[in-house]
Amino acid sequence: MNLGISGKRALVCASSKGLGRGCAEALAEAGVNLVMNARGAEALEAAAADIRAKYGVEVETVAADITTAEGQAQVLEVAGQVDILINNAGGPPPGMWTDWDRDDFIAALDANMLAPIALIKALVPGMMDRGWGRVVNITSVSVKAPIPVLGLSNAARTGLTGYVAGTSRQVAGKGVTINNLLPGIHATDRAVALDSGVSQQQGISMDEAKAQRAATIPAGRYGTSEEFGQTCAFMCSQHAGFMVGQNVLLDGGATPSVM
Repeated sequence: MNLGISGKRALVCASSKGLGRGCAEALAEAGVNLVMNARGAEALEAAAADIRAKYGVEVETVAADITTAEGQAQVLEVAGQVDILINNAGGPPPGMWTDWDRDDFIAALDANMLAPIALIKALVPGMMDRGWGRVVNITSVSVKAPIPVLGLSNAARTGLTGYVAGTSRQVAGKGVTINNLLPGIHATDRAVALDSGVSQQQGISMDEAKAQRAATIPAGRYGTSEEFGQTCAFMCSQHAGFMVGQNVLLDGGATPSVM
């Protein structure tokens, strides 16, 4: 399928690896020029070089912490006018509700709610002026089915979801869509961290912990960053202009929900 976005320019946050890189690769394959961001310069430059060589698109990089005001300013200065924004940031650590204090919640909100909102506010007006734009926020299955040990993530990402629900409907008439992409368990560093926690708590091997979680997924496996990226690219395509304010679940059927 021709996604109709060749020559567009995209900012993809946290894109040196994992789901963010999957999105960057899929957009590059569709001919989109990239501004890639991540905190680690070495991994970021390696990913950018690989994508340039593989797809022949322009790739600029900004090594900065997108969850901070300083990092956002650095990224926005390089990004300039972009047509596509992929908001992404690592989730806060798991724990029990008794573990967290105000500072923990503020950090989660900064990373998973307020940073995406800041980038939306900075970049969407230009998209509206030009009559076309796409925003995809990578959130979590937890906004549909809260995960008990991920209370910080549940709270912050649900806040972003509420913001998008209203904002997306205010900008759609200008040709800009804002939607959320909700990953379940994918084979990324985040899954490794969560599996490690299970392994330690239950005294089982990592392979056993992974098999245990995979058994809860009807698809029988973890998702891949490649298939996640292709879904993201479609949501950014010319074919998704009527998709507004939606929460697209990509979890292998693990969430027993009809909506």
